Amino acid sequence: MRDRNKLTGLEERFDLVVDSNDIILERAGILLDEADGVNRTQQPVMPAGFQPPKIVVSSWNRKGSGSGTHSETFRLLHAKNVTRPQLKFKEKVDNSNTPFIPKIFIKPNATKPLPSYFTNKQMRKERPEDLDVPAALADFIHQQRTQEHVDDMFAHPYQYELEHLTTPEILLSKPEPQMYKPIAETKCTFIDTLEDLVAMNEKLCKLSEFAVDLEHHSYRSFLGLTSLMQISTRDEDFIIDTLELRGEMYILNEAFTDPAIVKVFHGADSDIEWLQRDFGLYVVNLFDTHQASRALNLARHSLDHLLKHFCNVESDKRYQLADWRIRPLTDEMVQYARTDTHYLLYIYDCVRAQLLDHHHGQPGLLQSVWNKSKDISLKKYVKPIFTEESYLEVQRKQKKSFNTQQLTAFRLLFAWRDKLARQEDESTGYVLPTHMMNKISEELPKEPQGIIACCNPVPPLVRQQVNELHLLVQQAREMPLLKAEIAAQKTKGLTPVRKPEVTLFGPHDMSRAPGSDHRHFSHDDLPIKQGMLFSDEHKMDVDMQKISCLIAPAKITLFKELEAKNDQDSISSVNMKARRIIESFENPFRMYLPSADVHINKNAKFDPSSKIFEISKRWKLLSIEQQQKEIDAKKKAKEEAKDQAKKATEERNKAKQSYQESLQNVSTVRQQAAESTKGVGQKRQRVASEVGESTPKPSKKLMKTAEKPQKTEPPPQESFTPFDYSQSDLNVFAGAKSKDNTQFDPNRQAHDFRKKRNPKGQKPNFGAGNQSMSYLPGKSERGFRHNWPKR
Repeated sequence: MRDRNKLTGLEERFDLVVDSNDIILERAGILLDEADGVNRTQQPVMPAGFQPPKIVVSSWNRKGSGSGTHSETFRLLHAKNVTRPQLKFKEKVDNSNTPFIPKIFIKPNATKPLPSYFTNKQMRKERPEDLDVPAALADFIHQQRTQEHVDDMFAHPYQYELEHLTTPEILLSKPEPQMYKPIAETKCTFIDTLEDLVAMNEKLCKLSEFAVDLEHHSYRSFLGLTSLMQISTRDEDFIIDTLELRGEMYILNEAFTDPAIVKVFHGADSDIEWLQRDFGLYVVNLFDTHQASRALNLARHSLDHLLKHFCNVESDKRYQLADWRIRPLTDEMVQYARTDTHYLLYIYDCVRAQLLDHHHGQPGLLQSVWNKSKDISLKKYVKPIFTEESYLEVQRKQKKSFNTQQLTAFRLLFAWRDKLARQEDESTGYVLPTHMMNKISEELPKEPQGIIACCNPVPPLVRQQVNELHLLVQQAREMPLLKAEIAAQKTKGLTPVRKPEVTLFGPHDMSRAPGSDHRHFSHDDLPIKQGMLFSDEHKMDVDMQKISCLIAPAKITLFKELEAKNDQDSISSVNMKARRIIESFENPFRMYLPSADVHINKNAKFDPSSKIFEISKRWKLLSIEQQQKEIDAKKKAKEEAKDQAKKATEERNKAKQSYQESLQNVSTVRQQAAESTKGVGQKRQRVASEVGESTPKPSKKLMKTAEKPQKTEPPPQESFTPFDYSQSDLNVFAGAKSKDNTQFDPNRQAHDFRKKRNPKGQKPNFGAGNQSMSYLPGKSERGFRHNWPKR
């Protein structure tokens, strides 16, 4: 218990204590039986098929010694030579790995009619799909061909009736318990013919309640067999041979689905599924005395406790595990079967009265029991389906940590057991019990005799096919041997923590000490990608950020093993010589390295038949696969970035387009100005003055001169006359100074103005801040119309 740093240390040691106690108590029980004289004479071990019937003796089938007599033991009846009832069934048992489809084809007491799939079932009995395909798969193929609704195949046929079922007031009121008749004075009828079954069904339809119970056999059948049905009324008991009448039991649906008749069960969870699986029977208006016992908080909720509590009847459970396929039934078995239902109607009355008394006469508690019973009626039978991960659930219950070889053996044996059980119509416990399968997987015997030695007693089918089992064990032994510590931690519900591998290890390195308190040194260590120990089947998601410890990667490359390259011809002779020299060195740190990194013979490393070559090749493939995943992730990130950029450009173009569409109906400034000039010429002047408010206002004199030409200016002409270049002075372009032209040139006006103000030889005073930038009115000829050429 000192190893506190390990997460699983305490739990593993607790399991060891529990297992040790179990072994001690089991050994004590064996010794007590020997002291009592039960197992005093050991019978010699004989081959399978020749062993005499065993007498199963234990505390549950032994009469107490309270009467003063010696303890008496009972023989439990095991039928070793019973004819298999499956051979007499008209409809073959469907053990295929396909979902279960309800067997019902007639729906009495229906509020919602049965889907067309079930009503046409008898018309499709000679379909070609039924010849070489399992029944459920053939139904699915037929559904696809006829395009019928597939959901109807798997729905509960009476779901609508059960959901709309209301409990009448008389069943929620306090009853007067009606005492049962003595079992010796009650008539008992054994029904094994169709005429008797029809007559019993007519009697049941006239009643207001009856009690039902089933006897089941599951050891020599894959899905199980309902071997017997007991029905009790207030005056009579019925025992029905359901093995003989398996194909005609659907007749009872008339009484079982009548909402006016109460069907009393005890612990009906399994009974409801068995009735659907074997007979296509459904129950409407169910009352479960087990649910009533739980609501009353009784000491125990079993039927024998209710019989003792309400009826003061000692139930004899020695035939509870008997083989109910035996025909004819013994008198003791008939008596036991009658007891299960004979007193149940009286118990039904008593628990209803007590439920009302406990709730002060209010029907709330009783109503909750009716609702829970209704939920049980809505259960649907589900066939056991084999998948690739089915073995994991069974293996987790064993609470044993397997390595890869043992886990592979368990998986292969599980698949073999399931396949053979379906073919032979035997239970998986008969083909190969789970504890024997666990033992074989743990030991991995090298010889077929070792598999026989792991089984005691040896199952008959294991003895027949021991060679096939030996091949499966050999196939598991060929797997690479790797520890499954992380898988074991995950099965126990703990967070898996992967121990980082230390590439350099010295005798004073405390990071590998198991109980060290100085395990974590730094919290900022970068996670190091190491070779994966597991294949894709056993990948575990480990948070590498949580791993922080002293990691010392090797910096010396002199002893680094060079990978064998295929292009050795391209390497120069000098490089080849250097490589041979480096390979000749032996690592001096080999004695301090972990056992996984010891020096390996070069021939063994590159020999395809060796285990070292297989493991190294597997590691390379896994590392290449990891690199490929990283490349794919980068590509995916780039594609996402491209998609985002593309979306952004599309949104930008949409916004631009919407802006342009919004401007189509808006008139521009020029259009507004043109419209204003058409109406009144004075409006143009106001717009110009408003625009020019931001600039310095000119003097009133300039304003008056500027208003004059605008009044005389004619409206713009659509056709214009070209400029007459014959009157222009072309010497300007030759570099000569032209004479002062009378035409107004706005580009020259400011220069001429300064030139005329300043005398010759003096620079113009550009620093004057109070000089006006506007043109003088006397020098411009604004009254003259100039037709400037258009460029």
